[in-house]
Amino acid sequence: MNNPNVDVDNEEEEEYDDDEIKAILIGETGTGKTSLINTSIGLEFKEKLESTQSSSIIQKTITINDKSYTINLWDTIGQEQYRALNKIFMKGAKIVIFVYDITRLETFQQLDFWFKSTKEVLGNKPIMGIIGNKSDLYYQEAVNENVAEEYAKKKGVPFSLASAKTPKVFCDFLEELVLKYIQLNEGNIKKPITKKLKINYEGEDEEKINKKKKCC
Repeated sequence: MNNPNVDVDNEEEEEYDDDEIKAILIGETGTGKTSLINTSIGLEFKEKLESTQSSSIIQKTITINDKSYTINLWDTIGQEQYRALNKIFMKGAKIVIFVYDITRLETFQQLDFWFKSTKEVLGNKPIMGIIGNKSDLYYQEAVNENVAEEYAKKKGVPFSLASAKTPKVFCDFLEELVLKYIQLNEGNIKKPITKKLKINYEGEDEEKINKKKKCC
């Protein structure tokens, strides 16, 4: 892949090898999905980014018990006028991370919509999780953490607060979901899974980004 962000105009349901896992971030526009992905690969955090206009993919490699898996991490569009496209981008996803902004109550209230949309396309098959993003803005909190935790429990999915400014939290959460997926789908793993996560980045300024990376 020559660029970490690859625009996709027409996406059919992908068929991945056993060592490839499609993971997507879903949620309202402005919740910080793009920032979470960007800083997780070592890119500098930017206070303001333009709203995502098309889906994009970043690849990350995780190595578990000497076996490498490619994580195709998809950023999706949150704007209402593009929501129909997201159902196309969801196809083939093994991991779904729902993202809301802790400072905007409406982004949390829309999680029901995103869960429903995901179920319509993927059923109950994917591994799911919820992230309350922008935890660094805790003093502007509009969604109580306990309320969010209770919601996640009702949905039966893991929950974490996170911030793109401290990407290790997101990386650890993604890794947790990947491990869960692998454990559920590779029952032949007998020895304990040891976590060893590394980035597979191919693009401009690779050396610079590798020096800056803080996690994964």
